[in-house]
Amino acid sequence: MRSIIERLSRQIVLRRKLPAEFGRRQIYVSPGSALRYWGKIDGVDPKLLHNADKLVRPNDVVWDIGANVGLFAFSAAAKAGAGGTILAVEADAWLVNLLMRSSGIQDSMSAPVRVLSAAVSDSIGVASFHIAGRGRASNHLDGLQNSQAGGTQQIQSVLTVTLDWLLNHFPPPNLVKIDVEGAESLVLAGAERLLSQIRPRILCEVNAKSTEAVTKVFKHYGYLLEDADADTAERRPLDHAAWNTLASPIPQFG
Repeated sequence: MRSIIERLSRQIVLRRKLPAEFGRRQIYVSPGSALRYWGKIDGVDPKLLHNADKLVRPNDVVWDIGANVGLFAFSAAAKAGAGGTILAVEADAWLVNLLMRSSGIQDSMSAPVRVLSAAVSDSIGVASFHIAGRGRASNHLDGLQNSQAGGTQQIQSVLTVTLDWLLNHFPPPNLVKIDVEGAESLVLAGAERLLSQIRPRILCEVNAKSTEAVTKVFKHYGYLLEDADADTAERRPLDHAAWNTLASPIPQFG
């Protein structure tokens, strides 16, 4: 039954309101990304919404790497306000279309959301990108199979860029959110200048296979690691990256 519902949901587009703390602004979503989008948006990813509320400050520049339908990007836009800037980077052409539609219905009190159709990796080039057989939230670069993907329904050829390349074309971020289904170590490998010079806070989903590599990169560049799923008042320094990691630059490191 679930597989039937997933297939029927693939092309469905719904208009949903963000929670009150984000001004009830509307975005376009799809249960083809995750079946939870059939319900209220508050229940899709409460921890992600909590972090958008607590981490994004007025006038911030925020990069959302692996934006999917833009739940974090447009929540961040509401918190950053008109003086902020949001960059939503997404490889899936179908989801890019949703992001563009959502960007077009935001009010003037939100930060503008710029949408870039690309995958972020450790080099500039072209890669094969797998559209998951189940929800598009499990889309992934070739070679990074995801047990939640349910196979592949389509393979797209996508441009790949690096975080350092983005610095040449977009304002430097105060906060970067990374959710790239196992490619996070590749993303961070292309971020030498970002991590050493710009030093934004980074909210990163870390696949278990990437834990050691991600931890090594963050410690090399002098970042403090915390569990982003823990309540803000209860967060403590971690020795290793968690599933959802908040990495904050240590002042005067090095």
